[in-house]
Amino acid sequence: MPTRVKIILAVVIIVFIASVAASIIIFRPADRKSSDEHNYIEIVQDGKVINKIDLAGAENQTFRIEYNGGWNDITIEDEEIYISDADCPDHTCIKTGKLRSEYVPIVCLPHKLIIRFSE
Repeated sequence: MPTRVKIILAVVIIVFIASVAASIIIFRPADRKSSDEHNYIEIVQDGKVINKIDLAGAENQTFRIEYNGGWNDITIEDEEIYISDADCPDHTCIKTGKLRSEYVPIVCLPHKLIIRFSE
């Protein structure tokens, strides 16, 4: 392969790698946790907002939300929120962990429950 083709190929590869890296940095989901701003979250069940909480001012607590005989225990701890226990069969909501990104809510499909950031 001629030297000129090698140089062009190397430049194309470098530009491609740089554009992928820039895309990851620019479009990375934002971490909403910041001590100087309010982090409002909504707890939505069956399409209705049943609770709105400012995590910045919330005290550590665990509370239960029930739905058609089922339940989810929601824990607020150190200005973070997560589902600590539930009686759903797959426990995907528990495995999701703490709410960190506005793009990835905590969802429990059997109980039609969503925990997400709000404005």
